[in-house]
Amino acid sequence: MTEMITIGLVSISDRASDGTYEDQGIPALRDWLGKALTSPWQAETRLIPDDRPTIEQTLSELADRTGCSLILTTGGTGPAPRDVTPEATLAIGEKEMPGFGEEMRRISLNFVPTAILSRQVAVVRGQCLIVNLPGQPKSIRETLEGVRDAAGEVRHVGIFAAIPYCIDLIGGPYVETDESVIKVFRPKHALRPRQG
Repeated sequence: MTEMITIGLVSISDRASDGTYEDQGIPALRDWLGKALTSPWQAETRLIPDDRPTIEQTLSELADRTGCSLILTTGGTGPAPRDVTPEATLAIGEKEMPGFGEEMRRISLNFVPTAILSRQVAVVRGQCLIVNLPGQPKSIRETLEGVRDAAGEVRHVGIFAAIPYCIDLIGGPYVETDESVIKVFRPKHALRPRQG
């Protein structure tokens, strides 16, 4: 039987958390995961301000007590004074996974030169992978799924291609995807028969 994965979706924004405007991060994450994942999953959502102690507490609670195998954050990764998501993420992480940040910036550079201002990071805490994503829904999709040409062919693979195998390696559930959205890469020895 396929194991359920719990995914934390954390939107970090002063203005969205105080009701000044409607949060777009969590709906964008939910929508993309709903299309991409074929394995059973459930979301734990949190909408919080750009406040380092709050971010650290939220990420720790989702990883340690709520049982998330994956946490995706959105917002708070730029150079502005209130952007402290990377600092909070690194503070509670046990292992930094620098390849995720490097690749997210490389994907975004296909679209905007200001991608180099982004400070997204990823870490492992226990059996949970935590990834800081960009704030805009379009950028969230491009980062996870990759860059497609006019014909819809992937010309730069998104970071989600590596996430399920990372979750395998840290002891989480086996996650499968709809390959028309994102094709997951696993070494041959790590593959299991697809669930029907």
